Amino acid sequence: MRFLPQYPQLTPATRSVLERMARAGYRPMYTQAPHQAKAAYEAGSGVLEVPKAPLVRVEDFEIPARDGAALPARLYAPSRQVLPVLLYSHGGGFTIGSITSHDILCRELSRLSGCAVVSLDYRLAPEHRFPTAVDDAWDATQWLAGHATDLGLDGSRIAVGGDSAGGTLAAVCAIYAMSAGLRLSLQLLFYPGCAAWQDAPSHERFAEGLVLEKPHIEWFFDQYIAHGDREDWRFAPLNAPDVDGVAPAWFGLAECDPIVDDCIAYADKLRAAGVAVDLEIYRGVTHEFIKMGRAIPEARQAHADAARALANALKP
Repeated sequence: MRFLPQYPQLTPATRSVLERMARAGYRPMYTQAPHQAKAAYEAGSGVLEVPKAPLVRVEDFEIPARDGAALPARLYAPSRQVLPVLLYSHGGGFTIGSITSHDILCRELSRLSGCAVVSLDYRLAPEHRFPTAVDDAWDATQWLAGHATDLGLDGSRIAVGGDSAGGTLAAVCAIYAMSAGLRLSLQLLFYPGCAAWQDAPSHERFAEGLVLEKPHIEWFFDQYIAHGDREDWRFAPLNAPDVDGVAPAWFGLAECDPIVDDCIAYADKLRAAGVAVDLEIYRGVTHEFIKMGRAIPEARQAHADAARALANALKP
C-alpha cells in the first residue's frame, strides 16, 4: 500500500496508522496468491486490536451445512444465563478472514452488549466460490434458530451481523429470513458490500492509498464470483427485488471507504421500504477501522454503538 496524503479528512490517528502501514512495505494482497493473502491477514489481524476480553463462555462447535460439511463456529457469552444471540460473519472479501481473525471483535460485541455471539467460519474462495458463502451463512442462521436452546441460548431473539463481506452475508440472510418467515431482531452491518459494480463516486474518491484499494476489491471478487453472476442480489443486496419487512438495520460506516456510497444507497433502499434504519458514519476513518481499536478511538466508539444497538434490539 502506498499512502497518499490527499485525504485531509483523515483523523490524526488514522493517518498515523496508514503512514506506518505504508512504511512497513507490506506486499499488497492483490499481488499474492490466495493462500499467501490468507496467511498474511491472519498474522496481522490482531496487531491493532483492543486487549482480548475474558468471557465466561468461549466454546467451539460445528454447524452442519446443506451439503454435509461441518462449519466451525465459536460461541461467546458474558454469562451462563439464557441469552439472545448475534450470528456474526467475518469480513475479508469472501477470501480471507476467520473466527480467529475476528475473535477480539466478537468478544467486544458480546462483552459490551451482554448478548451471546456465535462467530461463523463460512467457506472461503477461491476453493469455494459463490454462492457457497451465502448458503453457509443462511444454513447457519436457520440452524441457530432451531438449535439455540441446545446451546443454552434464546432462539426467539436472534440477530445477524458482519463486517464487509460478512455484512453482505448478514444482509442477504435478513432478506432470506423475511421470505422464510423467520423473525430476526436486527441486522448489524459494518460497511457491508452492497453493489455489483464499483461505479459509485466513493469508489473513485477513495480508490487508492487507503486500506481497501480498488485493486483489492477486484481481486477479492475475482476469487469469489464469476463476472456474469455479479448482478445476483445474493452478491449485491442493492439488487434485491423486495426488502419489505426485513429486520431493522444498524449500519456502522467509515467515511473514507470506497464502498461508503453503496452502503448509504442500501440504507436508503431499506428506509424506502419502511425498514427501521440507524446509520452511523465514523468520520476520518477507513474500511477495516473496527479492528484497529488500540490505535483509533472511533473503533472503540463503533464497538460501543453497535453493542448498544444490539442490546436494545434483543431485549425482551
